[in-house]
Amino acid sequence: MLMYKMSKVFMSAAIIIAGINTAYAGTGGPGKPGATDSPVKPDADNAGLKLPAGFGALKAADGIGHSRHITVTASGDIYVKLDRPKEGKGILLLKDTNGDGKVDKQTGFGTYGGTGIIIKGNYLYASSNTEVFRYKLDAKQQTVDPEHPEKIVTGLIDRHQHESKSLALDNEGNIYVNIGAFSNSCQEKDRTKGSMGMKPCPVLDSAGGIWQFKADKAGQTYGDGVRYATGLRNVVGLDWNQQLNQLFVMQHGRDQLHDLFPDLYDEKQSADLPAECMYAIKKGADYGWPYIYYDPEQHKKMLAPEYGGDGKKTAGEGVEDPVVAFPAHMGPNGLLFYTGTQFPEKYRNGAFIAFHGSWNRSPEDQAGYFVVFVPFKDGKPSGKWEVFADGFAGPAPVKSPGQAQHRPCGLAQGPDGSLYISDDVKGTIYRIVYKGK
Repeated sequence: MLMYKMSKVFMSAAIIIAGINTAYAGTGGPGKPGATDSPVKPDADNAGLKLPAGFGALKAADGIGHSRHITVTASGDIYVKLDRPKEGKGILLLKDTNGDGKVDKQTGFGTYGGTGIIIKGNYLYASSNTEVFRYKLDAKQQTVDPEHPEKIVTGLIDRHQHESKSLALDNEGNIYVNIGAFSNSCQEKDRTKGSMGMKPCPVLDSAGGIWQFKADKAGQTYGDGVRYATGLRNVVGLDWNQQLNQLFVMQHGRDQLHDLFPDLYDEKQSADLPAECMYAIKKGADYGWPYIYYDPEQHKKMLAPEYGGDGKKTAGEGVEDPVVAFPAHMGPNGLLFYTGTQFPEKYRNGAFIAFHGSWNRSPEDQAGYFVVFVPFKDGKPSGKWEVFADGFAGPAPVKSPGQAQHRPCGLAQGPDGSLYISDDVKGTIYRIVYKGK
């Protein structure tokens, strides 16, 4: 099912934030949404965010560095990946020692930057732009030997474009790694006006897809992985859907239709095309990049201009369709399927997406800089997407990304069902709780 809604106004290293198991924010305990006896209270201004009725927000941490993806332990500790080390420490341990939801103590270890981080079983997995590491966790889910992690995968491509190695794990002992295309649209000369596309696209041999590796095997190289899915330009947000036992991803769509092919696309078309797409991933499937893009207005897969397209020619008969299509260029950096009980029933098993915000929607205002929600039923989208949390960028319309005060990036669910959101501008960690009506 394809859904699309436009609006006139569009609403790394690692860090551990230790939480308190007994502090169920906005609930009377798991499974009792709406109670208000939690010691964790929202900030008076909801941390500057606009939220649906009944929700509140607080800043759990601030100024911690450019935080990318985050993950939360069963005991309430939160790991946040920074894109580069801060003060030589790639992993910070931030603790809330009094249960008020605010970080008040920190230590650190680790030295590398990057984006991906996730917990599965008794291990913490984290990635740089070229490697994937694994840390053993003890019974309290603290790292056993933080200075000597296992290297699970080495030698991943980093050509300084779409370099983040985002991670997801299934329930069968596999880890999935995004290998973003080191190209916008596989032109002979990248991002050059009028340059045509290479066919077949050589980038797809080693990038532009999702690679699968063994989660428990150290010393794997690029060649040991399986190209699980291809034709994905760049996936920063991805998550394993437990209902379907299937990987879902958010693709960053291609850029610069007008800049590269001004005779075929005007500036407005370039701002509005193509869609940012959510895909349900099938092993061995092709999702079309660079040969096609998805037009959210026509609800069609279009032949890319680098390969003879003109904005009217369709293509991609053997290519998978998106399950949800969003406005162009908004930068979907985080994806989370919500399985908690704190939020009302409509949110159960639905998808939250953190949109980092656009840089190339001129002459229109930039868009994104918010978190949206897509309701799901039986593993499929069941309604229109809606803005869930807004106000990150600040009160004024954003003309360029540098004007945004905060930019959402990572998402995680706490053991109490709280939703955590990272910001990679000022290093703010937001915690959203349900207070009840």
